Amino acid sequence: MIVRGARVFGEPGFEAGDIFIDGELISDKDCGGGIIDASGLLAVPGLIDIHLHGCVGSEFAAASDDGLKAMARYEAANGVTAVCPATPTLPEDALAESCRRISRFGTPGGAAFAGIYLEGPFISPEKSGALNPAYAQKPDAALFRRLQSASGGMVKVLAVAPELEGAISVISEIRDDVVCSVAHTAADYETARLAFAAGARQVTHLFNAMPGFHHREPGVIGAASDAPECQAELICDGTHVHPSAVRAAFRLFGGDRVLMVSDSMMATGLGDGEYEIGGLPVSVRGGRATLAQGGALAGSTTNLTGCLRAAVRDMGIPIHTAVKCATVNPAKAIGVFSERGSLDAGKLADIVLLDGGLNVKQVILRGTPLM
Repeated sequence: MIVRGARVFGEPGFEAGDIFIDGELISDKDCGGGIIDASGLLAVPGLIDIHLHGCVGSEFAAASDDGLKAMARYEAANGVTAVCPATPTLPEDALAESCRRISRFGTPGGAAFAGIYLEGPFISPEKSGALNPAYAQKPDAALFRRLQSASGGMVKVLAVAPELEGAISVISEIRDDVVCSVAHTAADYETARLAFAAGARQVTHLFNAMPGFHHREPGVIGAASDAPECQAELICDGTHVHPSAVRAAFRLFGGDRVLMVSDSMMATGLGDGEYEIGGLPVSVRGGRATLAQGGALAGSTTNLTGCLRAAVRDMGIPIHTAVKCATVNPAKAIGVFSERGSLDAGKLADIVLLDGGLNVKQVILRGTPLM
């Protein structure tokens, strides 16, 4: 198969060219087959959302197989071809069961499950956001390893509040087994700096569920910016982070260190109404999801492609930079860049064709056109 006539995403920029597909993989030569006319369109790698909780009425942590299938198909149809489902705070047995269910699901006809994101339980109750503080626990390497075993090794990211008792030593102990992400934290600059020195390499939804950036108290944001190995997740839905702060984050971290995520919850793909996250009631009004009690933001109702579109259209992020932050960077962050995240020969043929407004016109999933 040939995708012909698109402007194709690559590390230097977008260039006119054809993409050759051989079975499920991108090839460096014409292997025959049909032709997809992509004239006037942009060809980008399938987007990779490494932090999302749910969509189309289901939540990854508690969904049936039918719910998992519906979410995987929704994501793929919207140009997100790989996901890393996130768990809320739950008791250990519920987290373990979620990990087992996600790990054995597979990828029938939808986005691949490329990992699991344990956003709970090692969070600060003071900055729990939409996660249930009743199930927060102090960091425990043995508990992490039990959950990793239940997942069959699929846990790629572990959220940790570094000010909690034992957090720095736990980060140091497991740094080679999982990406530790500073999250849901009241940590000051020095504590966060120690976490990054111990091996934390990521920040969960920058600006959210953490102290703000102050010129005398730069906190987690300043420490993360100062740590060259650290990448920062950014929710570009227009609700979680003001456009000016999005632009500031790109100036602080640069295009190589921003991970665009959706943090989407079960209302994504639906409309206003009453939902939940991790068992907590959520009200969605005007696309804004908040806890029914307390009013804290409770995830996004925008998929990652919508976030990409908003970042470019409404926030002034250059298109090539934005695509990189939704494809290349997340693939590298969770260790799957050898098989996805770019349009290089030998990688899975996950390709999204976008029009000038960054609307999805065609998705090719593992070499098969979806529409």
